[in-house]
Amino acid sequence: MADEFAKGLGLLTGAGLIWMVLAGWYKTPSFSGAQLTGAPPSDLSMLGEAALILTESMFWLAIFGAALFWVGVPLGRQLYAGIGSE
Repeated sequence: MADEFAKGLGLLTGAGLIWMVLAGWYKTPSFSGAQLTGAPPSDLSMLGEAALILTESMFWLAIFGAALFWVGVPLGRQLYAGIGSE
């Protein structure tokens, strides 16, 4: 059980860190306005567009990765144990 917690925490912190860095670079227009959630600039290069896609991907990986290892895997093991004992 601790192994799943560590994997979920690793995904949450790793992907969350990458999301925060990229969102700080691309979605923080000023420090007096919206930070990390502002509108990205419209005149980005192909690398900037790829970074925005990676930003969104890391956000959802952090959310669903942690949920998978903290809820999904233990639930699957419980279901498998219940089916295997019958």
